[in-house]
Amino acid sequence: MTDLQQAAQDLMDLDGALAFAYVDYRNGMILASASSVPYDLELAAAVATDFVRAKLRAAKEMGRNRRVEDILVTLSEEYHLILLSEDPALDGVFGYLALDRGRGNLALARRRLHAVDATAQL
Repeated sequence: MTDLQQAAQDLMDLDGALAFAYVDYRNGMILASASSVPYDLELAAAVATDFVRAKLRAAKEMGRNRRVEDILVTLSEEYHLILLSEDPALDGVFGYLALDRGRGNLALARRRLHAVDATAQL
């Protein structure tokens, strides 16, 4: 098992990784973070928290009783990938990865996020 801070730091090894944070979407608090460039993770976490809450609420109100696994936001120069943890010990936690579109590989990043989530612990 890997603690959250080490898991966040390990994700910076991904090609194109700009920043990563584990965030508690119940309160918007960052639990662990790392970045390879100056990045306002506090603001990103706050906005992503609102986004996750809205998506979960929409899925519930639409009667879609399926679990939200991840959310992708595509910007002109970045991908923002949000992964809701599957680990019951990390209930209410999501990982937020900002990835450079020109250097990163979205499929590999998504795969790595799922692998890290399976081993991360509080």
